[in-house]
Amino acid sequence: MQLRHALRIQPGESIAFSGSGGKTSAIFALARQLAAPVIVTTTTHFSKDQLGFAEQIVYSADIPNIQGLSDIIEPGIVLIIGDEVENKRVSGVPGRLLAEIYQFTNKRGINLLIEADGSRQRALKAPAPHEPVIPSFVDHVVVVAGLSAIGKPLSAQYVHRPNRYAELGGLDLGEEISPQAIIRVLTDQMGGLKGIPEGARRVCVLNQADNEQLQAQGYRLAQALIPYYDSAIVASLLNMIENPGQADLLDGSTAGNGIFAVHEPVVGIILAAGGSHRMGRPKQLLPWQGKSLIRHVASNVLGVGLEKVMVVIGATGEQVRAELADLPVEIVVNPNWELGQSTSIQAGLSAIPDNIGASIFLLTDQPNVSRSLIRSMIERHATTLAPIIAPIVDGKRGNPVLFDRITFGDFYSIQGDTGGRELFSRYPISWIEWHDPAVLMDIDTDDDYQSLQSETT
Repeated sequence: MQLRHALRIQPGESIAFSGSGGKTSAIFALARQLAAPVIVTTTTHFSKDQLGFAEQIVYSADIPNIQGLSDIIEPGIVLIIGDEVENKRVSGVPGRLLAEIYQFTNKRGINLLIEADGSRQRALKAPAPHEPVIPSFVDHVVVVAGLSAIGKPLSAQYVHRPNRYAELGGLDLGEEISPQAIIRVLTDQMGGLKGIPEGARRVCVLNQADNEQLQAQGYRLAQALIPYYDSAIVASLLNMIENPGQADLLDGSTAGNGIFAVHEPVVGIILAAGGSHRMGRPKQLLPWQGKSLIRHVASNVLGVGLEKVMVVIGATGEQVRAELADLPVEIVVNPNWELGQSTSIQAGLSAIPDNIGASIFLLTDQPNVSRSLIRSMIERHATTLAPIIAPIVDGKRGNPVLFDRITFGDFYSIQGDTGGRELFSRYPISWIEWHDPAVLMDIDTDDDYQSLQSETT
């Protein structure tokens, strides 16, 4: 998986980077993966040592007017900077010119990457009062932190502005840097979240996961960050500038091999609006092992790492609502349920937050789908961002099915009593080999229901 894929970058979008622990590496690694030309600049300073990462350097004083920029820039990574300043650094472009550059790139589908603060190449940092300088127009803000500082003493050797970091992280100077302290700083409005414009997509890159132990630490940190960020990425970007091909490796065997996991909020949507016409009675309410089928399904998917569980109701909606009244699920009413399953899918998708990375659709007549399958699907999505993930048993496709956010728009073109299978021919599918035939279950008749009952007696 490449960094551009993990960050979900689209042509013409602008991305600001703040933080520490490989921020500049992340900027230029991403720039190499995007369609040329890519414009890189800064709102603060660049080290002169970093200028060699770009194929072309343009000084702001050499831009006659913004329209003339198209005559200057060449294919590749274009670094636009201001004047040379002290300590072997160069300044960024003036604010008015930066706004014009944004208008220029946005109209032409060119990506604009902006370094919004400095960190003196330390693994961690706390922002100064004047930083980060993040323009209000950016589409994404990427906050980078280096995992290599975990277990190290809180000092200037590993942390830029250690005194301020100690205040935000609840540590004393010289104390061992803990994952909990990193979480506190990254989720503080005066720490990692400082200066992020409203409406910008928030992403935290937990970089320097250069061994299995740090990758595991990154996983635990990512889970804690998801309530505050739209995405938390565990990565090792050490060699991605010089060796961009390493970004495609996922086995964790080599330091600097790119993206290990992309943790995003995933919702579960239970489709429970149907009228059960073939059954002749509402199958959502059929008893099984002392509980209704819908209660079994809802209970199974709670507590498996989903951002939320949503239940789409229609026919017998109030009875289903009553069955689930004491469970922490969100009810979504589908007033058009009689027009088929497609309308329930659309109702569920219309109710989810904008930051959701994927949705798992569950059926009300699969009461014993295992939690381990749900977890496997979430983990597969984190390591691949595959468009569709589905279980397969002896060559037969089963349910539930996970759909990545890139597929959501396609569901609105589906009509009638048709579900996600309509999308299987449009996207590649990541299959999970499974050995439990429960994922193939389909209760449409009394015989199906009796078969379920007989399997558990």
